[in-house]
Amino acid sequence: MDNMRFPKREIVEGIKKEYPEGCRIILESMDDPYVKIPIGTKGTVSSVDDVGTIHVHWDTGHHLGIVYGEDTCRKLHMVEIICYGKRDKWDSREEAEAFFLKGIASSEGSERSRYTAIYTKLKMGMDVCSDDA
Repeated sequence: MDNMRFPKREIVEGIKKEYPEGCRIILESMDDPYVKIPIGTKGTVSSVDDVGTIHVHWDTGHHLGIVYGEDTCRKLHMVEIICYGKRDKWDSREEAEAFFLKGIASSEGSERSRYTAIYTKLKMGMDVCSDDA
């Protein structure tokens, strides 16, 4: 008989709330004997099932779930950046902040002003940041 234990309903509901469809994650650990997805691989959540498995479309092309209690992942804090009229989505606020801080340091004039506007909005915690003042 299988002794597999399923998480309580409250835990599963918490997982569903934390990892909604479409959110981005990064893999921290996984021990799947058949598919080896490297630690640090990013993916998009497609669903969370009733036993708490987070189903993911990995950027590598695989579709494999994060099993509750076995594997670990971390939710990425996505931001949208609008610069020179072009929209880009960043998987990580921290990566975006580092990029635009470097941009401020290596630019001047109107470009520096654009980067400064975006960086300031990122530091304020905004999820959509544009280069308008």
